[in-house]
Amino acid sequence: MQIPIKRAIERVPGGMMVVPLALGALIATFFPDTPKFFGSFTGALFSGALTILAVFYVCMGASIDFKATPYILKKGGTLFGVKIGIAIVLGVVFGRILGEAPVEAGLFAGLSTLAIVAAMNDTNGGLYMALMGQYGEPRDVGAYTVMTLESGPFLTMVTLGVAGLSAFPWPTLVGSILPLVVGMILGNLDRDMRDFLSRAIPVMIPFFAFALGSGLDLAKVWQAGLLGLGLGVAVVVVTGIPLFLADRATGGSGVAGVAAASTAGNAAAVPAIVAAANPVYAPAAAHATILVAAAVIVTTVLVPLLTAWTASRFGPRPVASPQGAPAE
Repeated sequence: MQIPIKRAIERVPGGMMVVPLALGALIATFFPDTPKFFGSFTGALFSGALTILAVFYVCMGASIDFKATPYILKKGGTLFGVKIGIAIVLGVVFGRILGEAPVEAGLFAGLSTLAIVAAMNDTNGGLYMALMGQYGEPRDVGAYTVMTLESGPFLTMVTLGVAGLSAFPWPTLVGSILPLVVGMILGNLDRDMRDFLSRAIPVMIPFFAFALGSGLDLAKVWQAGLLGLGLGVAVVVVTGIPLFLADRATGGSGVAGVAAASTAGNAAAVPAIVAAANPVYAPAAAHATILVAAAVIVTTVLVPLLTAWTASRFGPRPVASPQGAPAE
């Protein structure tokens, strides 16, 4: 007897990303000790997001032609500029309204300029690359090599007016793009290696998604309440629309723009780092951490759904064919 598991998953928009991610998040929320209980290879599946992503980068890099480098710089620079530009504008506007302190009472209690900026200006690179691997073009994946500049607290500090208190370490930047570059070199030197590695792209998506979901605690969404939910939705809407338009203006389909309208998981650590660098933000840091964590979860759920819809409406066919092999 055959059960159409794959077919059922693919009926969900972005199913190969969303369903494993949701499964991982549910286990992490209700059975958090599962990885420790089983340990070994099973436990590694829960905590191996970075390892799986590193291999994913190599495979994706192998499918990118060096001839696409100008496109990568143009696309990545555009998405990076729009995302950071929006965060700067919002930082200036809400900085004038709220200052450094959080809202103390009412429906928006706990909201701060710090929370807004931290949630807006850091894209979830793993999510973006996984979605581009499924719905975009291989060269769109390479655009994140430029967008890695968003990572960490540096740009948030610049936006908040405390530039110079945190440096962006160049080894981290190089390390984030090295697997992709290695894959590009292998794929361009040997077409057989390109064909061999590119076949693994659709296979790795659900495994990466599950590991990513295993790091999400759904209880944080409940703790942040409607305000956290609203911040997550705001990130998708406020950054997603300009990113979609900018992507199309630079010759894209808009899919990459929507896929970049998320909040990175490491953004939840930014408020505490900023507060440590400048104590004036200390009162806002605790609430901001919870709100940004909620935005991470909300955007991680919404962005794949919207990306799948955008791809079906405006973009090319998914890279994965119904048989699971990369589309030609």
